[in-house]
Amino acid sequence: MTAATVIMLAGNAALADGAQTGFIYHEDMLKHDTGPSHPERKERLTAIDDRLKETGLLSSLSSVKVTPAPLDWILLVHSPEYVAEVEKSCREGKPFLHSKDTPVSADSYAAARLAAGGVLCAVDAVMDGEVKNAFCAIRPPGHHALNNKAMGFCIFNNVAIGARYVQAKYKLKKVLIVDFDVHHGNGTQAIFNDDPDVFYFSIHRSPFYPGTGGAEDKGTGQGYGLKVNIPVPAGTGDKEYIKAFEEILKPLALAFKPDFIFISTGFDAHQDDPLGGMKVTAEGYAAMTRVVKEIAEKCCNGRIVSVLEGGYSLQGLADSAEKHIQELRLGTGVSRQ
Repeated sequence: MTAATVIMLAGNAALADGAQTGFIYHEDMLKHDTGPSHPERKERLTAIDDRLKETGLLSSLSSVKVTPAPLDWILLVHSPEYVAEVEKSCREGKPFLHSKDTPVSADSYAAARLAAGGVLCAVDAVMDGEVKNAFCAIRPPGHHALNNKAMGFCIFNNVAIGARYVQAKYKLKKVLIVDFDVHHGNGTQAIFNDDPDVFYFSIHRSPFYPGTGGAEDKGTGQGYGLKVNIPVPAGTGDKEYIKAFEEILKPLALAFKPDFIFISTGFDAHQDDPLGGMKVTAEGYAAMTRVVKEIAEKCCNGRIVSVLEGGYSLQGLADSAEKHIQELRLGTGVSRQ
């Protein structure tokens, strides 16, 4: 086992009943400084970590050691010119990347490499059988990031890098990406738009930023039909989201038969979110997680890596992450409480 795959277990006894859920977190990701009024702030991660400690849930998870993503893996998704631009912009103290939506600081490049690296370490932990699934509490988020452009708080496309890593390192061909962030993951879809081996499913508010992800947008070339967008209006809540997961995602995903599943886990459709304008509850996120877990159990031995995207109400974020992680743990020797 390489250094990148060393797993810091909560205790060997934790694995006695089978593989557990991994937790990915690193304090250096808090150093990505977006300024005093930006919604994507370090308190998002500490709110999740604090909640897991308060409830005792953290002690039941396996803490995965996080190392920065090697550049070779990042370059499977992003152009060398763009990666160099990110590094240089942060080193030279530029205030943002490409737009004021994506502020950066001296430590942002390192944090972005740690965020992507956290996803790779989670994949290693799952594939090594150290954990069955994992949740990555990481920042900056990634699903808006394009091959050569930062967008919407995102620098490196963490999930896209993870998907290419699974395919290249572990030779797992078919990857499902489920994105329930309130915004369409335009960067993720663009990266895989013509790829028949990546099934991208997104449910998101529309019309809304970034203005992509219409129902007619089904991919291109060989990837056509394997990009499924469910645009929903402002004010949509649990019932509509769960119906889409049960009636659209589930049958399509079971037919696709993924070898690995990533979740772009945005909690900004929560009813308390200051940006989202939606009505999803923490219980709704738990229900969506159950559907994805059912797909994973039937298709790929339960292999899921869940990756934090949005979510800007600290209370709503903590509530939703707690419920989401509880659901991930079910089926690993843990009963629903």
